[in-house]
Amino acid sequence: MTKREITIRIDSGLETRPVAILVQMASQFQSDVYVESENRRVNAKSIMGMMTLGLDAGSEVTVTTNGEDEEDAINCIENYLTKKEGTADRG
Repeated sequence: MTKREITIRIDSGLETRPVAILVQMASQFQSDVYVESENRRVNAKSIMGMMTLGLDAGSEVTVTTNGEDEEDAINCIENYLTKKEGTADRG
């Protein structure tokens, strides 16, 4: 299991489009991927779950991955969440 504290740097925060991209990214990995914020933990592969978090730019989250590709998964997600909107690479 890999766990990392990440500050969201996407200018618009995690609104509909950025959440959809994050869910697509998380879904490409076999590992379980969870995002935690303020004592709420959701599956990062669930668009509805991610939308319930209502995360803004500057929000701090804990991302947890568990599985055979957990390091790749957490690195990909961290790269996405910490880059300015429009400059994020997928993976």
